[in-house]
Amino acid sequence: MPIFRLSDRISFPPAHFASTNGLLAIGGDLSTSRLLMAYRMGIFPWFSEEDPILWWSPDPRLVLFPGEIRVPGRLERTIRKGLFTVSADTAFDRVIDECARIRGENGEQTWLTDDMMGAYRGLHRMGYAHSIETWQAGRLAGGLYGISLGGMFFGESMFTRVSDASKIALVALCRYLQKKRYDMIDCQVRTAHLLRMGAREIPRKRFLKKLETSLKRPTDKGPWHVSLELP
Repeated sequence: MPIFRLSDRISFPPAHFASTNGLLAIGGDLSTSRLLMAYRMGIFPWFSEEDPILWWSPDPRLVLFPGEIRVPGRLERTIRKGLFTVSADTAFDRVIDECARIRGENGEQTWLTDDMMGAYRGLHRMGYAHSIETWQAGRLAGGLYGISLGGMFFGESMFTRVSDASKIALVALCRYLQKKRYDMIDCQVRTAHLLRMGAREIPRKRFLKKLETSLKRPTDKGPWHVSLELP
């Protein structure tokens, strides 16, 4: 399949035109209007600092249905001990900074360039991007962030400074989304960590169909109020 080159006009080719590895298009910009269009079409940006902007729609797609989150007994016991607290949308800038910083500390490349982080901060101000924060003894121990549109949450990145902190943020997010009757979390690409937490791969065609249905629901804009609820 050809790789499409985007112009200044805010538009995308259909996601099913993506290449075998999921790459669909190159170029464009990271404006909030383009990003929102991309997510609504099942497309997301992912590139390194030295690369041009790359747009993807992989097949299969890794998703997590909120009701299918797996919470091992050890993690549930940690939650019940009350050592962590959870909040939402109180430290978005710190969460996204930590997601970028921790990859650098581990010697890994990051797609969270300054322009990318600025774009998601813009979406947060508009009420579309949300962070879930895990705290221990008043310190930010871990967290995640992503985009909410209709009945979908598009997970972008997570970090942890204390063992289990990012897992607890994900558990809290799933319990919140399940209560709000969200359809699913888009995890984008396969990772062993998310598979252990209950994520699974589905065909892109099915993902796009569920996305189309989910977007018919109103978007739950911020700020969110999330706590670490016990089942």
